Amino acid sequence: MTTKFSSGLSRFDLSGKTIIVTGGGYGLGKTMAGGLAAAGANVVVAGRTQSRLIGTVEEIVENGGKSMHCVTDVTDRASCRQMVASAVREYGGIEGIVINHGVIEVGAPTETSEEEWHRVVNTNLTGCFYCAQAAGRQLIDQGNGGSVVMISSNGSLVAFEGLTAYGASKGGVDMLCKQMAMEWGRYNIRVNTVNPGYTTHPMGGKYEIRTSPELEEEILKWTPLGRRGNPEDFVGPVIFLCSDASSFVNGHMLVVDGGYCAL
Repeated sequence: MTTKFSSGLSRFDLSGKTIIVTGGGYGLGKTMAGGLAAAGANVVVAGRTQSRLIGTVEEIVENGGKSMHCVTDVTDRASCRQMVASAVREYGGIEGIVINHGVIEVGAPTETSEEEWHRVVNTNLTGCFYCAQAAGRQLIDQGNGGSVVMISSNGSLVAFEGLTAYGASKGGVDMLCKQMAMEWGRYNIRVNTVNPGYTTHPMGGKYEIRTSPELEEEILKWTPLGRRGNPEDFVGPVIFLCSDASSFVNGHMLVVDGGYCAL
């Protein structure tokens, strides 16, 4: 009997699936949203700044994709639920969410203020939980499974000087992923993280991308691929985790940092 082999490429197709992307107005979120749309998904871009969200939607539509925006405060549980409800009203349901928003504060542990700590943890960890909870409830009600992708950081796996609150928040995201993967696997809902390393795009907060020769030399030294990650480097991993190609991947931390954590 002759075995018929398949390339499996069709399993990466997101046609007809609706994916929410938080932090979709710029940077990694915008690029990932565009990539998901190019793979066929209806993309709901969410975030705080309407003008940026509209810009992402317009670019997706200009490239032949389908998209809408939803102004969302991820630190507010009701706002996150409204985000999911808006996606359902527009497209009839959802198949997944990419929780990408985040902020960073830089400072020594002894100097981190209460305000800085709560801002980072409330946005990165609590906001991630609110978004995942809202999407998970919808996916469970629909009964068809789905995918939750949390954008974490390699800062959850190794320590970086000055990133106490950020590292703690992302470590919490990784554990949240594992917990929800265990809880929701019975509903065929997969929960995974993508953990970026140094990238070319800065995050929100009291952090500006540092381009000193000393830092760049350090990045080149400790990153086997010898560069920062570009936003485009995260499109493939996110498409994989949102698609049927990762149908048996659950509770996994996919580190995308050019090999930094391998050393």
